[in-house]
Parts: sequence; C-alpha cells; structure tokens
Amino acid sequence: MKRLCGLAALVCCASLLFAQNQSGNATASAPATPVSRTTKAVHYRPGGSLKTAFQATELLPGSSGEAKIEAKKTNVAIDAKFQGVEDATKFGLEYLTYVLWAVSPEGRAVNLGELALDHSNAHLKSLTDLQTFGLIVTAEPYSAVSEPGNMVVMESVVPENVAQGEEISAKYELVGRGTYSASNEHIQNAIFGIDRTTPLELFEARNALRIAHIAAGDKYANSILAKADAQLKQAEDAYRQKQGKTAVESAARETAQTAEEARVMAVKQRAEDEAQAKAAAEKKAAEDREAQARADAEAQGKRRAEAEEATKQAEAAKAEAERMKAEAQQAAQEAAQAAAEAARQKDEAEKAKAEAVAQQQTLAAETAKAQQAAAQSEQLRQQAEKEKLELRARLLQQLNSVLATHDSARGLIASMSDVLFKTASFELLPGARERLAKISGIILAHPSLHLQVEGHTDSVGSDEYNQQLSEKRASAVRDTAEGRQQNRRVEMVISGDAIGNPSEANKTLQQ
Repeated sequence: MKRLCGLAALVCCASLLFAQNQSGNATASAPATPVSRTTKAVHYRPGGSLKTAFQATELLPGSSGEAKIEAKKTNVAIDAKFQGVEDATKFGLEYLTYVLWAVSPEGRAVNLGELALDHSNAHLKSLTDLQTFGLIVTAEPYSAVSEPGNMVVMESVVPENVAQGEEISAKYELVGRGTYSASNEHIQNAIFGIDRTTPLELFEARNALRIAHIAAGDKYANSILAKADAQLKQAEDAYRQKQGKTAVESAARETAQTAEEARVMAVKQRAEDEAQAKAAAEKKAAEDREAQARADAEAQGKRRAEAEEATKQAEAAKAEAERMKAEAQQAAQEAAQAAAEAARQKDEAEKAKAEAVAQQQTLAAETAKAQQAAAQSEQLRQQAEKEKLELRARLLQQLNSVLATHDSARGLIASMSDVLFKTASFELLPGARERLAKISGIILAHPSLHLQVEGHTDSVGSDEYNQQLSEKRASAVRDTAEGRQQNRRVEMVISGDAIGNPSEANKTLQQ
C-alpha cells in the first residue's frame, strides 16, 4: 500500500489528460541521440565501510540522500536512504519511478534497483560486484531499464575521508529522453486508463510495453514483444481477478523485463539496419559518381574525337585548295618546269646529305655514351678493388696492433710466436687468451673473411709426436671461447674476397 500512496497525483493527472485525447497508436520514432555525463567514482577496499551523501541536481533540487557502503570479499553492499523525492511524473507522464545506478570508471552502468517511494522517502538495499563506482539516481519509465536515462536527479558525493588517488572520474552515456516518447501517441491512454487503484508495477509494465513498440519492437523483436504482450495480459487478468498483490507485481515485473529485452534488441537491430542502409546508400552514391565520371569521360572523348575529325576535314580542305592552286600555278609556269625540277633534285640531295650527317652524329653520340658507360663500369670496378685494398690495409694495421702481421699472396698472416704453450703441451699460457680475444673481435667484424690456423712445434721429440702436438695446439687455438686465435709458433692466415689479392688489385688500378 506504500507504493499506491505515491500514485494519487499521478493518476489524477492522467485521468484529466485521458478526457482530452482520443485513441491512437504509437509510431516508431527516430532513436534519440545518447548524451554523455561524468560523475565521481570511489574505489572501495574489501573490509572497509564508508558513508556517502547524495546531492540533488537541478532537476530535483529539494531531494537528498545518504548511502552506507560496505565492501566485502566478493561484493559491495549498499544501504541507501532518500528524502524529498517528488513523484517521477513531474518530468512527464512517461516517467513513473526512480532507479539507483552504480557507474564504473569504464562507463558501465548497473541497475541496483527501484526506489519505492513512501511519502517522498525511499529506502533501498542492494549488492554489486563492482569495486570502483559512483552512484546516480535517474527518473525512469519502469524499473527494469538496462540503461540509465538522461533525467539524473541525484549523484553521490565523494566522502572527505577518501584517500588521495581513490577518487576516479567515471564518464558514461545516458539514453536520450526521446527514446521514451513519440509525437503521435497518447501516453496516458497507454499507461493509466481510468483505474486509480492499479499498482505502480502494472503501470510500469504498460509503459515498458509502450516504449518497446515505439522502438519498433514489432519489426525487430516481434516474438519477444508478442511474449511481453501475453505477459501483460496475464498481469492485467491477475489484477482484475484479484489474485493478490504479489502475483500481480511479479507478473508485471516479468512483463517489464521482457519488454525491455525486446526494446534493447530492437534498438540494436535497428542500428544495424540503419548502418547497412547507410553503407548501401554510400555505395550507391559512389557507384553513381563513378557512372557519372564514366559518362563525363565518354562525352569528353566524343567531343575530342569530333574536334579531331573537324581538324582533319579542315586540313583536307586546305590541302585540296593548295593542290588546286599548285595545279593552276603549274599550268602558268610550264616554261620554268625544268628549273624547278633541278631545284627540287638539289633540295633532295641536300636533304639526303643532312640526314646522313644527322645519322653520323647520332651514331657518334651513341658511341660516346657506350664508351662513357664502359668507363663508369671500369671506374666502379677499380673503386671496389680500391676499397678491398683499403680494408686489407686497415685489417693489417689492426692485426699488427695485437700480433706481428704481414701481407702475402696467401692473405694476411698473423704470427703468434709470443703466445706460448707449455713445453710439450697444447695448453695455452696465461695472458694468451686476451690477445686471442682481440684477434677474434677483429675477424668477427668481417663475417666474409676466411681464417686458417697453422700450428708448429720445435725439433724436440719425434716427427709423429711433433705432428700430433702441432695439430693439438692449432685445435686449442681454434677452440677458445674468444675465437680462433694463436699460440706459440702458430700462424693465422686471413683471406677472402672482401680484402682481395693485393698484386692483382694493384695491376688493375695501374691499368
């Protein structure tokens, strides 16, 4: 009975309007443009408890409220109380109730429940899985709405004891007011009728069904809307048959939820259809522009062809006139024909001579270009050889800074006589690895180079023993982690196309 008390003014207003309007059907209206709004969100840590106040917006200046918020392990409990809340129909007959929302920083809005008014007061308890959110109260056409409308009447205020960094801005979208109304329908007829004792839930169910029809649910969600129609009929029958408040409210809420589902599906499908229609229109416009461009090109081509034909005809007429003139002149100048013929032959001979000279000049120019290309090719080859020699010289200088190195036809030979092994052993002496590492770094900087390591021993021992010792020493040099370096009486031969052969390169450069 508490919720019925708040309907007195609402039903009176509806009854007066009912007498002034005739019956009519709702027509689908264009979807209202969403609007954006920002509120303050707070991060609630598990185990904590805060109290936050609600401040009224300019839409409902006399209202206020407070919420106790307790953050638990798995959810957050909200206990909110409100005062000075006027009936929602003050914003229009399409608004019947108020809904409390939790808004995340990402803009996700969660319906926490309906504010059941009792003489302008309301009390609501709810749970949410959000940990960070702000709270808003909106006027709505029914409690089952899935998106907040733009009639924001109250917003939560960040408590003064909130730690710095836990206050976050939350930007979210609101449904435009045009979503819930249409220009060619009578709200009071569709919702209120003339029965003043109808429960608010039944009013909301009628309103939800009306709005689903406005959203073109008959076209885009026909089966769901038909189900909502049937559910509303059951709720109306339950009310007329006096089956009890609980049965009527339950059937009405189920109707509103189904109608909201139909509205959301219709809005989504309608948006898809409009996007497809827009794409089709843009495609057609592009095709029309392309067709027009082709037509313009064809017309331009036709005009060009006509102009060329006219030019040809004019030239032909001119040629014909000149031919007739020549014939007349020829008839008058038969006496001078021999001289003219001689002059003509002379002109042809000079022309032939000029053509021959031109051909000779062309041939000379082409020969010069070929010679220039050959010279450039030879210059590039010499440059490459020069670069090889320069690289060879740099490597020789770098290797000499570490080990005694000399140039030879085989390549750059680094002598490692000062990197010693222990007597009768292939084990490197201390200090040898540092030089080997330096040589390794120089060689590794040029991956195309080839490296050959040759090991030698002295005459102490048998030939077989010394051969094995030399091979082991050379292998020991190659197997160091620093790279293939040298030991006492070990030589490294560095070669490769990148550094060339100095004797051949010098011959090339001298040529």
